[in-house]
Amino acid sequence: MTRTGLDRIWTVPNVISFIRLLFVPVFFWLLVSGQDGPALAVLIIATASDFIDGFIARSFNQVTRLGALLDPASDRLFITASVLGLAIRGMIPLPLLVVVIARDVMLLAIVLVRGVRIVDFPRVNFVGKTATFVLFVAFPVIVLSHVIPTAATALAVLGWVLGASGAVMYWVAGFTYLPALLRVPARRSRRLNRLG
Repeated sequence: MTRTGLDRIWTVPNVISFIRLLFVPVFFWLLVSGQDGPALAVLIIATASDFIDGFIARSFNQVTRLGALLDPASDRLFITASVLGLAIRGMIPLPLLVVVIARDVMLLAIVLVRGVRIVDFPRVNFVGKTATFVLFVAFPVIVLSHVIPTAATALAVLGWVLGASGAVMYWVAGFTYLPALLRVPARRSRRLNRLG
């Protein structure tokens, strides 16, 4: 049976998102192995594809439920790969790694404990999108501060300001998702209610 509307899987934006997910381990390996140029290129391509698939989805009526999940999932994985790789390389301190990762761990724990279904996930809001964008700018700038010695200080300061701002917004966005997640009845409770 052909899928239509929001249930479609094989749309151009979804294929782009799948490919972007495949780039995550490639990017991580390039980053931790010190291949900064190729790592930056992959991150830039991935970031650009994020905007491209969103534009195509909205412009050509290819918005799908799967796409609404793949897009933020790839963002979360790229952010995780970035902070892990940068921490391994010693380009960022462990506290920044912990701050960024802890937010996603907190949300994931709530999802798992309450048994929140994928269809009940809250949509990514403006604050979340802005935080992701700022972090995606901050990470390459931090890497560039180690690649371009003549502009190292200026790039490092800019990268740290963006990184700190992005981390704060990342948590603010996380707290805005909490009410929606907590409003969803736990799946165990729903099963008990159905059983009487």
